[in-house]
Amino acid sequence: MNRLDGKTAVITGGGTNGIGRAAAARMVAEGAHVFITGRRESELDSAVAAIGRNVTAVPGDITKPADLDRLYEQVAAHGRGLDVLFANAGAANFATIEDTTEQDLDEMFGVNVTGTVLTVKKAIPLLNRGASVIVNVSTSADRGVPGMGAYAASKAALRSFVRTWANELKDRDIRVNAISPGPTDTSGVAELVGAENLDAYNEALVAQIPMGRTGRLEEQAGVVAFLASDDSSFMLGANVYVDGGVNQI
Repeated sequence: MNRLDGKTAVITGGGTNGIGRAAAARMVAEGAHVFITGRRESELDSAVAAIGRNVTAVPGDITKPADLDRLYEQVAAHGRGLDVLFANAGAANFATIEDTTEQDLDEMFGVNVTGTVLTVKKAIPLLNRGASVIVNVSTSADRGVPGMGAYAASKAALRSFVRTWANELKDRDIRVNAISPGPTDTSGVAELVGAENLDAYNEALVAQIPMGRTGRLEEQAGVVAFLASDDSSFMLGANVYVDGGVNQI
């Protein structure tokens, strides 16, 4: 029996070739029906085609309440409530304090904080008892990486919210935990640093990783599936590092 048989899941940021799509594929393989959402409809269509079954794409932007309402209306129409929410969608940029603009701050906190808060808030009426909420934080929240101040601060805010939400929702038997992925091979990294800079960027990253390589999408997805399942039933408010040892040793 698969760990997520009969479960209904929502994954934000599930269209791009990243952790969200990999987690969707893993949850479907574990028996869940997964709703994925994201801003790029073509990427959502690609994800649906790649996963092949038990996945529903709902285009939308987590910073727009009406888009989230439309997503959760479709989940409600599925008729089984919601068992897993992976709040994965986010934005990132590079800017030192001298170069940080108001627009940078608005984007980082608007998407990563406000968008995630709304994602979780609007899901609560649908969450079944025993549901699992998983928030994608980031190892950057714990490290003073030059040029990533606004991004790291927004992710640190999410880490704080996870603790609070875990306390607020525990009486409904809803577990809230976080995952902090370390450097991982995703399409978003190339988009962020530029394809022409990707090899040099990855080389510099690998030099900092005790395991000597970047993470694989399936490794992150496996931990998300674990947090989604009853195998993590005694975990609450935790932050699981999947980082090759970057923040550990």
